[in-house]
Amino acid sequence: MNMMAPAARAAQKPYKVDISRGRNISRVSSEWFSRPDDERFLSLPDLYHRVHARAEAATTRVVESRAVRVFARSDEPERLTLAVPGRDELVAPTNWSFGQLCSLVGAPASYLRTLPAALAGINMQHGLIDHRGEQVKLLETSDGRTELRAVTGPDYGRIWDHELVSAVMRIAGNGTGDTRWKVPGVLDWSTMHYNPHVDVSRDTTTLYASDRDVFLFLVDDTHPIEAGKLRNGDPDLFFRGFYCWNSEVGSKALGIATFYLRAVCMNRNLWGVENFQEINIRHSKFAANRFAHQAEPALAHFADSSPARFIDGIKTARERIVARTDEDRTSFLRNRGFSRSDTQQIIARVLGEEGHPPASLYDFVNGITAVARTKSHQDSRLELEGKARGLLQRAH
Repeated sequence: MNMMAPAARAAQKPYKVDISRGRNISRVSSEWFSRPDDERFLSLPDLYHRVHARAEAATTRVVESRAVRVFARSDEPERLTLAVPGRDELVAPTNWSFGQLCSLVGAPASYLRTLPAALAGINMQHGLIDHRGEQVKLLETSDGRTELRAVTGPDYGRIWDHELVSAVMRIAGNGTGDTRWKVPGVLDWSTMHYNPHVDVSRDTTTLYASDRDVFLFLVDDTHPIEAGKLRNGDPDLFFRGFYCWNSEVGSKALGIATFYLRAVCMNRNLWGVENFQEINIRHSKFAANRFAHQAEPALAHFADSSPARFIDGIKTARERIVARTDEDRTSFLRNRGFSRSDTQQIIARVLGEEGHPPASLYDFVNGITAVARTKSHQDSRLELEGKARGLLQRAH
């Protein structure tokens, strides 16, 4: 496991990258910006211990929704409390599970949160008594104080956060360098050199967990992969990366995204991304089986796979000449659904950045992704990026 691919070489110092090609993905950056310090972890074992401990303290039960009692206690009049069948101890809903309860009975959570707890409880109780679903699955945690962490349907297929973290640890160890998979380094914008060796701190970590989810981003950035040459003769260097996420309380599905990229900047934007692939698993009845048989093996396969197919695809796209004249270039794009305006911009971007008009399939792919980055509307950007991926996949 974690053997060096034949086409890769270990990076002992920062290396030059060209991020003008490929996609820019901001998903990791959004996580990085939004996570407070107590949701940032410096190693996979630390994160695993946190999420595993809360799972160990959890109890799951299926109950009749109309049997749940909601009220405000006299000693805590500003907090709602639940009495749950089969439990003597009262349960306090979290902000998240309160919202799930509201959704369950069709009540506006934002409005109920503005009401006094006693009045909100009366409205919630009325909704539960009339609820037609009859059964709900509750996730409770007794860790200092008993909390209701989640309210879902009875067939909700929970994948625990620690199960995903454990799967990642099997390929990435501690996530900080004991295997080839680690928290990423950082791009120096002044020199356009990417440094894979950066200390893991609260500011640089990409290992996150909150009371409702986990998110992990790791890279194999000490073994850059050469996939052809740049215009000036320098190697076009990539490295592998993946991010994954899950919510055991139902705020999101489980997902894993794998890709090749050229750099990660300080605020954790991904630059020069190619060959982006994503798997999503909803928490349906057989979600745990799907995770065991699909997502976890796919992640392990990507971690250990050779980049040869990716390199061959890039090489083939670079060598495949699809247009030799201006008329060819225009026809190539227009026949594939590009507007006249986008066609002109794509050709102009390649001419400006590469010093020659687009000729190879790879030239057109780079031009399309460059124009996509200029689109202010996400739908337009994703549409262009999808077309670029489609063209590149034809080279494989």
